Amino acid sequence: MAEIIPFPVRPVVPETAPAHPAPPELAPLWREAVGDVLRTARHERGDRLSDTARRSGVSPQYLSEMERGLKDPSSEMLAAVAGALDLTLHDLTRAVSERLAPASTGAVLRVA
Repeated sequence: MAEIIPFPVRPVVPETAPAHPAPPELAPLWREAVGDVLRTARHERGDRLSDTARRSGVSPQYLSEMERGLKDPSSEMLAAVAGALDLTLHDLTRAVSERLAPASTGAVLRVA
């Protein structure tokens, strides 16, 4: 029989806690990094949540949940919100990748 390997469970963070105080042993999730990038871009533009939501065609509640990393939006939703922020999907993906990239240690990860 196969060995069962436990998967680490993320602790539930109350709404009033800082955005993403993930313990160092847990890597941030893609949706959290996407939300951080979207929120940063929106703030840099000086937009309110409702402004970006209206331009992208999503509800302010859904956009808020995207920014907080609570939703796994479809590619269509990401394209709509990115477009409303004058970003391309390439810009968004690159910014998210940079946030998720570990600090360069010179180590190489090999997958068999």
